[in-house]
This record gives sequence, structure tokens and C-alpha cells, in this order.
Amino acid sequence: MEFPAIWLTLKLAGLSTLLLMLVAIPVSWWLSRWNSRFKAVVQACVALPLVLPPTVLGFYLLLAFAPDSLVGELWLTMTGERLAFTFEALVLGSVIYSFPFAVQPLYASFCQFHPHYLHTAKMLNLPWSARLVKVWLPAIKPGLLIAAGLSFAHTVGEFGVVLMIGGNIPGQTRVVSIALFDQVESLNYGSAHQLAATLLIFSLCLLMALYWLQGRRRLKWNVM
Repeated sequence: MEFPAIWLTLKLAGLSTLLLMLVAIPVSWWLSRWNSRFKAVVQACVALPLVLPPTVLGFYLLLAFAPDSLVGELWLTMTGERLAFTFEALVLGSVIYSFPFAVQPLYASFCQFHPHYLHTAKMLNLPWSARLVKVWLPAIKPGLLIAAGLSFAHTVGEFGVVLMIGGNIPGQTRVVSIALFDQVESLNYGSAHQLAATLLIFSLCLLMALYWLQGRRRLKWNVM
């Protein structure tokens, strides 16, 4: 079993999901409250990774991460190391690739959030921190959990993007999907079956949990 690849994949998925939540929450809130004729353009750009072939996105990210590009040169100046074919590149690529999976559930939750709750909290003179804990998070909790779950699962299953910007470096960029491809290419079908079954069971269990959570949410609203 490719335990180093599994650990690296979980580390990548966990860190990417954390960064995605930090970015996707304010972006989703802004989109849910923003009314403009350009909103459809912005939403299309956010959702683009859903339909864009992963290798296409990976190719442009590889160009962006190159040492002679603006992003790659800035990273090289700050860290003294190249960005392409590193774990950091996988994290940045994963955040971009999984961004719509985080934004869409949160956007739907914010669209259902009634401003009356915020007005009531302001009338009660609740501080910002109390409004966040007692009003915001309970209201978007189901969407937040679904967004985090989908982002995590999507990152675990990445292949095209991570292959383009990370390659196959053991201990650094060799995630489970790359290891699976490598085992199949080497005709090691026994190891390939183990990795594939692990990904299949993990993905199925996670999706079942998300659907169960979504079903509970609908039941709760129907009862109320």
C-alpha cells in the first residue's frame, strides 16, 4: 500500500479545504448580495473549473508557476525556490481547481439567509464575534459542511491538474491518483486495485454522509 502517497493526499486535501473555506466564504457572501449585469460573468469564471478539462487548467497553471512568469518569479524571490513541481504548487492548484465546489453550496446557503436575522442581531447590540458564532455559522453550517466535504473529496481525486503542476516526486507531489496511474502503467494491478478500492470506498462514504446531512437539513425545514 502507498502509505506515503495516502498521507500526502490527505495532507493536501486538508490544507486545500482549509484555505478554500477561508476564501470561499467571503466570496460566496459577496456574490449572494451583489447585483450587477456582470455577475453572470463572475459566476462563470468561478464555475469554469467544473467544465474545463483538468489538463487545460494544469497547463496554464504550469505556465503561471514557471520561474520566468510573474507568479513564479515572485515566489522565487520570496522563498528562493521554484514553485512548479512542489507541494505548494499542488496546494495552490487544488484551491483553484476545487474553488467552485466550495463556492456553490455556500452561495446557495447565503441566498437562503434572510437579512432579518442580521437586523435583529444589530438591534440586540450583539458584537461582531457574537453575530458570527450565534447567527452566521448556525445559518450556513449545512452548506459549510457540504462545501468542505465536496472540496476535500474533489482534491483527493485530482489527477490531471496535479500531474501537470506536480509531476510524480515521491514524498513531495506523488499523491494517490498519481500512484494509482503509476501502478497501472507498471502492470502492478494488485496494488492498483488496493488504491482504487480505497478511493472508491472513501468517496462513496463521504458522499453518503453529505447526502445524509442534506436530507436532515430538508427534514428540519419541513418540520419547522
